[in-house]
Amino acid sequence: MNKIEIENTLKDYHWMINSIKIMRQSLESAGEGLTAQYGVESAMPKPKGTTSDPVHREVIRRGKRVDKIREYEDRILEIQGLFHKVHDERECEVLYWLLEGKSYRWIGYHMGLSASHIQRLRNNIIDHMSETNVTNGTKDTDLKNEKCAC
Repeated sequence: MNKIEIENTLKDYHWMINSIKIMRQSLESAGEGLTAQYGVESAMPKPKGTTSDPVHREVIRRGKRVDKIREYEDRILEIQGLFHKVHDERECEVLYWLLEGKSYRWIGYHMGLSASHIQRLRNNIIDHMSETNVTNGTKDTDLKNEKCAC
């Protein structure tokens, strides 16, 4: 991930988690509004390119939601795979609150720092996460085992 993608994913992380939860709950229930048309409405011509089968339309709609859930999960897993690169205690705290959807101002008030300082810490976090690890050919380097307070 490049810096812009990391920044956008950190910004969107909280609502993506909530959206996944809500979309999964909505997919558990059976579709509503799937009643067929009766009487004169059923005999009327249908628009070209669409199917009049309500179950088929519901399957297509739900399939799109499943695809969106997968897209959000992939972005979340990708950013979670970068947490191990953040080592500084302050940066870990800022990262935690950013992932919770808190504003720079709220985080600054909570930590006793200015919002601009929180923004600089966030930029450092993004820099750490966007760094590529070059191991110079060593196979035993596994940085994912390092722990972060996030």
